[in-house]
Amino acid sequence: MDSLMSAVAPRSPAPVKRPSEVDFRSGATLEQLSAQVSELVLLEQGEFGDQTALEVHTAKDFIFNMLGLVQKVDQRLPVANEYLLLSGGAREGVLDLNPEDLGDYAKGADFDLDFTLLVPALKLHDRNQPVTLDMRHSPPCHSWLSLRLCDSNTLARWSICCQEEDGLPPEEEDEEGKGSIPSLGSPQSLDGCYFSPALVTDWFWGVVSEAVEELRRSPQRGIPVPDRLERNGPLTTIILQAGSSRVLYDLLPVVSFRGWPAVAQGWLTANHFWDGKITEEEAISGFYLLPCCSPLGGRPDREWRLAFSRSEVQLKKCIPFPVAQAFQAAKAVLSRILARPRTGLSPYHLRTLLFWACDRLPATYLSCPDPDTQARLLLGLLDDLAHCILGKNCPNYFLPQCNMLEHLSDSQALLVARKLAHVRSDPSEHLRAALDQARQAGQLKKEATASTNGHGSPGHPPANGIISPSEDKLAQRLQQLVTENPGKSISVFLNPDDVTRPHFRIDDKFY
Repeated sequence: MDSLMSAVAPRSPAPVKRPSEVDFRSGATLEQLSAQVSELVLLEQGEFGDQTALEVHTAKDFIFNMLGLVQKVDQRLPVANEYLLLSGGAREGVLDLNPEDLGDYAKGADFDLDFTLLVPALKLHDRNQPVTLDMRHSPPCHSWLSLRLCDSNTLARWSICCQEEDGLPPEEEDEEGKGSIPSLGSPQSLDGCYFSPALVTDWFWGVVSEAVEELRRSPQRGIPVPDRLERNGPLTTIILQAGSSRVLYDLLPVVSFRGWPAVAQGWLTANHFWDGKITEEEAISGFYLLPCCSPLGGRPDREWRLAFSRSEVQLKKCIPFPVAQAFQAAKAVLSRILARPRTGLSPYHLRTLLFWACDRLPATYLSCPDPDTQARLLLGLLDDLAHCILGKNCPNYFLPQCNMLEHLSDSQALLVARKLAHVRSDPSEHLRAALDQARQAGQLKKEATASTNGHGSPGHPPANGIISPSEDKLAQRLQQLVTENPGKSISVFLNPDDVTRPHFRIDDKFY
């Protein structure tokens, strides 16, 4: 009887799908915006197949081999150096650099993948004394570097990049006194000597240019070809042609420290979103000085900028995925509208707001699985940035006493605020434009890959696009082996003196 009653009882109505929330300002549905954000992030990441991975690897090897040549010939870089490789070029906001100096490069038109490499010129790691920085002459987040931190051997190596502070501006100093130090015998005589960021970047550009030219004079098969080598402010930018990929590297000479600066000790006592997710030792493993002066009357010949890139790499691991996606989409949209004219605002300011938002907002909100979450967070980041621009106030995440937007004039702030208001009034349209740009970049990469037809080796496509019969035969033979031996390890051995007789290895058997 009970089963009969249950059979005829009215069924509960099917759950009604909750309508997507609508953005009051633009009228766009958040679900639609979230779908655009997800698609844009997917396109920005691109297809990273085996061929691209090999090309990126050979490009990285070229850069490190080139820096090894610099060390071997010039003998100033540390022998056992510790580079920091960041995904994304300097224009992507991976570093706090003045955006006016970074040059104009477009993904798809100029490069396919971009990286930033911090190259320690001085590595002040192995000292048993506290790190001391001379901040008496600089605004927050900037410092002069006195040579009394260094030993006599280091001083002798770097005398070409040292300047004696005599109270005169750089243009009034005696030209003969530049690049020299008064005496290496007495530590007291070194208190007025400063490691000059301007001279360091001049030196770095010169030695890298010489090393790249040396490698260009002796090209080797399978080695990437330097396509462009340019200087952009403190950066040395090199674009390598590695097979079908154009890989951009922004190289920046820095001073590397272990430990944590006293000026940033307050940051350690506050509560942060990464608490309990990574250890404090991981979060404060070291910091850098970048060759970048304050935009408000700073001295490029003296002033270095504090950077906490090691810490940022660790903190990024703790950022919830939805807000990380929203940040990527916001950066793609803003990069288009801020490119021209450069107004003193960079994607690094947006990255700073991302860190502050993660500290301020509950993790459950930032990682909510709701389909509207990415859109809600994207609009929040845009609103946050607009608020900072109008108030000309964006505290540095690690040094809150440093206002990163203090240098903006009223007219600059108003111009950027108008651009942001335009984006905020129709975010869907600007996401569509960013999507179109990402698709075009992906299409250009596919066409470049197809033009090599799978036969060009990384860095040395056949001259005039013509493939020799021996190369074509080798490629066909290799393709046949791959098809006939799925899942097996296949290697090709070529004698440099006779490339016409290749040997193949399938697992442990030679043919």
